[in-house]
Amino acid sequence: MDWLPWAEFCYNSSFHSALRTTPFQVVYGRPPPSLLPYDRGTAVTEDLDAMLARRDEYLAEVQDRLLQAQQYARKHYDAHHRFLEFAVGDWVLLRLLHRST
Repeated sequence: MDWLPWAEFCYNSSFHSALRTTPFQVVYGRPPPSLLPYDRGTAVTEDLDAMLARRDEYLAEVQDRLLQAQQYARKHYDAHHRFLEFAVGDWVLLRLLHRST
């Protein structure tokens, strides 16, 4: 639970191809703030040093896993997707899904 806000930050500050930007920028209208990497041994106490080092390791792992998830989703989407291009005036068949509303 202590690391959940960091995972949320990573998700909201990572690029989403569907949005063509980050969720943070969609909500706030500006790029997300960048986190400076921590240099080991520069903290005042050993506990703070260890905590900041763990934070950087955790953030790197979360970013790697988000990238893996994006690549997995892209691979499976591309397997069933075909690019179509239409010109103005072309006839197309539109299939609507039946909804029980």
